[in-house]
Amino acid sequence: MTLRLNQSIIAAMLLAAGAACGCQGTGASRAAPAPAPPIPHLIRQSGEPEMMRFDPGTVPGVVMTEVKVVELPGILETSGQVSFDDRRVSSIVSRVQGRIEETRVSLWDNVRRGEQIVSLYSPDFMTAEAEYLQAQATEKVSRSAVLNGGVNLAGALVAAARQKLKLLGMEEADIAKISSPAPVIWMRAPISGTIVDNKAVRGAAVNPGDVLLSLGTLEAVWITGDLYEADVARVRLGQQMDAVTTAFPNEVFHGTVERISPNMDPNTHTLQIRCVVNNPGLKLKPQMLARVRITVRPGQALVVPQEALVFDIENYYAFVLNGGDRIERRKVTIASWGQRGYTRVISGLEAGELVVTGETLQVNALWHQAHGETS
Repeated sequence: MTLRLNQSIIAAMLLAAGAACGCQGTGASRAAPAPAPPIPHLIRQSGEPEMMRFDPGTVPGVVMTEVKVVELPGILETSGQVSFDDRRVSSIVSRVQGRIEETRVSLWDNVRRGEQIVSLYSPDFMTAEAEYLQAQATEKVSRSAVLNGGVNLAGALVAAARQKLKLLGMEEADIAKISSPAPVIWMRAPISGTIVDNKAVRGAAVNPGDVLLSLGTLEAVWITGDLYEADVARVRLGQQMDAVTTAFPNEVFHGTVERISPNMDPNTHTLQIRCVVNNPGLKLKPQMLARVRITVRPGQALVVPQEALVFDIENYYAFVLNGGDRIERRKVTIASWGQRGYTRVISGLEAGELVVTGETLQVNALWHQAHGETS
């Protein structure tokens, strides 16, 4: 009995000692959390950009990095898209009111210039042909009058009637074959190429101005790309360029810079350039994406570490040191850059300025907190 009592006393003492140790361990593990950085204050002065008082030491990991100028190589790269050369595209347009009687082509068919591809029915054709035949008959009568000393005015009527048939879409060869008025004529291909758009459906009604078919050629195409404002001075008309597509990654297509757009996009600070590119084998197709490389003179560019930028809503921003303890949140326009870890700056920063690098998300959060405090 005494032994059991002693064992119970010892067990109780051990439990009490363990509880005391547990309490001490819990107290040690619940150390006070590190204090959050104080919310900085905003500085607003008339005519000056909004700034924030900021001590880099309050946010561990923040350093200040200088915006650097680097040399640009003699190759300028940009992305582009293939399209038809609009000087090599032609449409067949109805010039009368009528209907489509027959079609001999379908979408993506290849046709030759002068080939009959769609026939149109219209009373206008019959009327114009009748006028032409009547003018010819009048001219024959007038010839005999001229031989007898009269004046031949019918020749002008024949020329006017022939011109009217041409305006309705008839070719000279078709006009020469007219023997009697007919309400149907064949529309011929104006160029050799590929049917790229086909709206001609047998039996469909048409009106003057309706586009029936569009043809295009791909021997040479356009590639239109974007050019950053900072690179405009490096590009000029006639410069050689190469293009590579995803569809043909091992083949290089050659061309030249033909046009530079006069309009600058104020949002992206880019303008478009248009290059004429040879297309052997007709491999390049409209809407294909291409990587364009233009041979240009060397230049310079501003670059910053990617860590210096924060994306907020729809734009990139950098925090620029403006005085000993003040930083400015500045919108930055960027472009891709070949060196890993760096980004090219198109606008928003200047060479030699110091920007916050590292922990920019936390600094951006402090900026928003400061605005919340003063709103």
